[in-house]
Amino acid sequence: MRYVTAGESHGPEEIAVIEGIPAGLHISQEDVNEQLARRQRGYGRGDRQKIETDTVTFLTGVRHQTTLGSPITLNVHNDDHNNWSKIMAPNEPANSENTLRKVLRPRPGHADLVGGMKYRHREDLRNVLERSSARETTMRVAVGAVAKKLLAEIGVDVHGFVVNVGPAKSDLNELTKYKNLQELRVVTEGFDTRALNAEADEAIKEVIDKTKRDANTVGGQVQVIATGMPVGLGSYVSSDTKLDAKIANAIVGINAFKGVQFGGGFDNAEKYGDQVMDEIFWNEERGFYRGSDNLGGFEGGMTTGEAIVVRGVVKPIPTLYRPMQSVDIDTHEDHRASIERSDTTAVTAAAVIAEAMVAIELAKAVLDKFDADNIERMKEQVAVYREEIRKF
Repeated sequence: MRYVTAGESHGPEEIAVIEGIPAGLHISQEDVNEQLARRQRGYGRGDRQKIETDTVTFLTGVRHQTTLGSPITLNVHNDDHNNWSKIMAPNEPANSENTLRKVLRPRPGHADLVGGMKYRHREDLRNVLERSSARETTMRVAVGAVAKKLLAEIGVDVHGFVVNVGPAKSDLNELTKYKNLQELRVVTEGFDTRALNAEADEAIKEVIDKTKRDANTVGGQVQVIATGMPVGLGSYVSSDTKLDAKIANAIVGINAFKGVQFGGGFDNAEKYGDQVMDEIFWNEERGFYRGSDNLGGFEGGMTTGEAIVVRGVVKPIPTLYRPMQSVDIDTHEDHRASIERSDTTAVTAAAVIAEAMVAIELAKAVLDKFDADNIERMKEQVAVYREEIRKF
């Protein structure tokens, strides 16, 4: 399985093409639209979410709500393009009318300046920000929706939520209350902040409200949990075959993500071995299993069968309505950075994006190991493999 996305933030369309999804997977536009709507919701989002209603159209690879095994093309129309059609016109030469919204003062922390240097966009840094914008994650969430449908066929569930926004935190001890991810999903999706309880929800809202009043932005952390993955996906034989490494790459590849950990992560650096290693047990019903999950479901780059636990660090958004020091790329004079429409925080949306990226990497790992031509054959192979592992 592989995919590519295309489109600019204010261009007419966002597009993704996925190869390698087996034939026979039932999927509807509503399955994808549900995930796109989750991405758009969340406390601290900006005004663009009031303009856009992201809905997907399947252009290829799906017939009668069933995948064909051929490349799947997903399309999301940018409603906001109506306000930018001249500025983003692909078939007209630059003129005085369609170059009115030039970006010349790069934002600290954004791709503006370095991207302009790399691609020689000296005339207008909008050529950088239009693609480097997190708007592109719309299509990664759409691809993730397809991946989640595939994973659900073999009993794998994936869910993301917010750990903290600034100093306001969810109590992770709350996780012990839930028997499965569906119970957790009902709770966290019931809060605008995707927090774990009402107290954290209110505290996070207060932080976001204050940040907005201060014309500032704020970051945080999100966590993704995946359950039901077969044992032994990924490999120890080469660094680029380790599945946790692939997930780490996918998480840090999301806009604004600056760190990733598995299980106890960085806290494990302050502990001793007997506090961190997941002891091994066996019984006839389950076969081998671990007594804890401090390593986040991975050993040697391979899945252990325990829950996969991934946490990502999201930096504050670079666009401040109280802009920071910058320099005009044309005159080289000191100026305040450009202001583009933005959010106070994207952490609440980042939980959904991170969830999608974990689902994509898990789906890739499944399709690397099992039959990728037909969904029913894949499920048969997974069932046989699970039984083999149980009897090991």
